[in-house]
Amino acid sequence: MGLVLAGVLASPEPSRITENPERPGLCRPVHVRMWGHNADEAGRIAQTRTSPRLAGFQLPPEVDVVLKDGAALADAKLIVSAIPVQYIRDTWTRLAPHVPPDVGVLSVAKGIETTTLLRPTQIIAEVLRQEGRDNPDGRPRRIGCLSGPTIAAELARCLPAAMIAASDDLSFAREIQQLFGNSWMRVYSNADVLGVELAGAVKNVIAIAAGIVDGLQAGNNAKSALLARGLAEIARLGEAMGANHDTFFGIAGVGDLATTCFSPEGRNRSCGEALGRGRRLDEYLDSIPHVVEGVATAKSVLALAKKYRVEMPITSRVHAVLFEGMDPIEAIGQLMAREQKVERVG
Repeated sequence: MGLVLAGVLASPEPSRITENPERPGLCRPVHVRMWGHNADEAGRIAQTRTSPRLAGFQLPPEVDVVLKDGAALADAKLIVSAIPVQYIRDTWTRLAPHVPPDVGVLSVAKGIETTTLLRPTQIIAEVLRQEGRDNPDGRPRRIGCLSGPTIAAELARCLPAAMIAASDDLSFAREIQQLFGNSWMRVYSNADVLGVELAGAVKNVIAIAAGIVDGLQAGNNAKSALLARGLAEIARLGEAMGANHDTFFGIAGVGDLATTCFSPEGRNRSCGEALGRGRRLDEYLDSIPHVVEGVATAKSVLALAKKYRVEMPITSRVHAVLFEGMDPIEAIGQLMAREQKVERVG
């Protein structure tokens, strides 16, 4: 996702909304620097402008690929964090000394930290506070997230898409709207950061279940029912935690969930499909070059469900398949054997 968004920001196509006169410098095209923790990989991207993780994508020449932490963040007006969730804390602790005061931070990660049950924006805020990188005048740092149905390969081809820019500071969310919106990308603003991030995290777990259905060749009827009941689980947990119910029935909720469950390119769905076909989890994860966020997040979501006393049967069966040795067929059978009830969403 980091590669694609760097390309979007460097695009010469103007955003639909003019620059905010109160905060100059956040309108496209902008000077984009891209940093990665792996110097060898970053060096290859700098030389070839391509990545094996995103076939056919060409990084625009306007994007500088830098190798030094300080050089990446010097004089930054916005930091876009595309780090897998379980690595955010260590990476941001490393970068914190170089983070300029007052710079806004935008996360595009989708998951929940297993050790703390914190969301990406919460992890970043906590690290910066602990490392003494709060704003000197005591104002809270502007932090938000960008989420939605975002298959990277489709974004790389500039196919029509919509996303949600969420922040407790709605003026910051609107700046992100201005920055990323273009003729093929429509960006909506939202103040419900909790709901948007939670939906993005839990849908990865449901997508693993959808992949298992595919691997077992259980059919689209089963997968559509799974999607609907998965959405009910997401909404129940979100409302128990204080999120806005409407968020889960918008782009960041059901929109992202549908894409992740049905797209053949979705990492979490593909992982579930492999499990449904009989592959072992450790073997599958060792064979792929990317992180499957839903695997670790399944632990976090189940812990949140217990903490908030929310029933999440699909999530619990996914956890059982991933970490407790349950056969995927047995998991499906247990879900189908549950007591029949009145339908309830949320």
